Amino acid sequence: MKIRAAVLREVGGRIQVESVDLAAPGPGEVLVKVKAAGVCHSDWHVVTGDTKHPLPAGLGHEGAGVVEALGADVPDLDLGAHVSLSWAPSCGECFYCNHHKPNLCEAFTDAIWAGTMLDGTTRLSSGGEPIYHYCGLACFADYVVVPRVCCVVIPEAVPFNVGALIGCAVTTGIGSVLNTAQVKPGSSVAVFGAGGVGLSTIMGAVLADANPIIAIDPLESRRQAALDLGATHAVAPPGLDAIRAATGGRGADYVFEAVGIPAVQEECLAAARPGGTIVFSGLAPMGTATNLPGAVLVRSERTVMGSYYGSSDPARDFVRYAQLFLDGKLPLDKLATREYALEDINQAFADMRTGVVRRGVIVL
Repeated sequence: MKIRAAVLREVGGRIQVESVDLAAPGPGEVLVKVKAAGVCHSDWHVVTGDTKHPLPAGLGHEGAGVVEALGADVPDLDLGAHVSLSWAPSCGECFYCNHHKPNLCEAFTDAIWAGTMLDGTTRLSSGGEPIYHYCGLACFADYVVVPRVCCVVIPEAVPFNVGALIGCAVTTGIGSVLNTAQVKPGSSVAVFGAGGVGLSTIMGAVLADANPIIAIDPLESRRQAALDLGATHAVAPPGLDAIRAATGGRGADYVFEAVGIPAVQEECLAAARPGGTIVFSGLAPMGTATNLPGAVLVRSERTVMGSYYGSSDPARDFVRYAQLFLDGKLPLDKLATREYALEDINQAFADMRTGVVRRGVIVL
C-alpha cells in the first residue's frame, strides 16, 4: 500500500515527507494506523549523525494508533484495538527476559540497529529500494508494520497524543525513577534537563513522593514547565548552589541526567551527596566519553547507573502509566503542548530544539 512517511536520506539533510510503499504484515506482525507520534530528540540524533543508523530511514519511534490488520500467528490482538508502540520489543526467552530485564532483550538488538524486521528485510520501500525502520517503528507515517510484541493495548479513554508519549518519554523518565533508581519517599531528587524525558522524570519523582525535587535547565520556559509538573525548585545551570541549599548542603540523594551531554553528566557527580545515586537516561552522542574520576567515586561511595528505556517492561508499565493518567495521578496531558501535521515535521523539530514546546506531537 502507498503511505506518507517522514524519511531522512542523508545525515544533516532535511526530513522529507514522501509517498512510499508499505508491505503487508508478515507472520507475527501487525499493521497499525498511526494516530499520533511524539517528536523526540533521539530522532534528531539520527539527523545530526550522533546516532549511526542505515539510511534512508523512516523516522519516528514514539507512537500510538489503531490495529488495522494482523499477519499470521497473531491470535491475541483484536482489530480496532488502541495501542502504544514500544521501540524495545522482547522475545520472552533470552537471558535478559528471563532475568526481568526485557528492555535489554538480545533477540531484537541486531534487527533494531539494522533498521529491519527480524527476517532482515524492511516493510518500507521506495522504487524497489529499502527504507529502514528507525527503532523498528518508523512511526512518522500514516501506517506502520511492526512486530506484535511492539503493540501494547491501552484503554480507549487515553488520548492518542498521551498514548504516544507513553511509548518513549514517559516510560523513559518515570521508569528511571521507579524502576532503575527505585527512589524512596522523602528522598531529594535533582533532574538535569527539563525536556520531555526530564519532565517525565520529575513526574516520576512526584509519584515516588520525593522532596525536594530540583530541576536544572537553561531555558526559562522549561523551568516553568518543571514547576507546573511538580518540581519544588527550578534553576538555571549550573545549579549546584541551589541543590546544596535545598538539601542541607549535602547534595541530592538522587541525581538524574536527561540530556545526554557528557559535560552535564560530569556535573552530576558534584550534585549528588556522598552515598548518593546518579542516573543517566539521556543518550550521549556515539563515540563520546564522560569523565567520572574513579577516586572520587570510591571515596564518596556514589553510585552511577544507566537507565535504558526506564528499565521498563512495556507490557506492564505502559498500562500502569495509562491508568495513572486516567486516575488523575499523572498529568501526561500537560506534557503534550503542541500538535503538528506530518508535513510540518521540520518545524516540529525546530520547536523542540528551541524549547518552545514541552513535547510536540505529530497528529495523523
